[in-house]
Amino acid sequence: MSAHFAPRIVTANHLLQGGVIYLADNDMWVDDIREAEILTDEADAQLRLLFAEQQPDTVVGAYLAKVTVTEHGPEPQHFRDQLRRTGPSHYAHPSDKRFENV
Repeated sequence: MSAHFAPRIVTANHLLQGGVIYLADNDMWVDDIREAEILTDEADAQLRLLFAEQQPDTVVGAYLAKVTVTEHGPEPQHFRDQLRRTGPSHYAHPSDKRFENV
């Protein structure tokens, strides 16, 4: 293991609803990043990721995201996770027939 492990959270997308979700310390999935469990140990982080990956009927694409711990909760370090937290960057337009059945 490395000498320095940056804090991380487990994040994924909800399988049926598609939204971004975070793993809380009570094993529940939440949609508010402030409720996400902050992992400061690499071994614990890997175990929590394994836990998430064992829920294919609930989540898809689980991974560990680096965060900075602030007084307001975890803040994503990577722009991808910052963008995911704010919601979809594309919304269906009524004229776009590709999204009729969504």
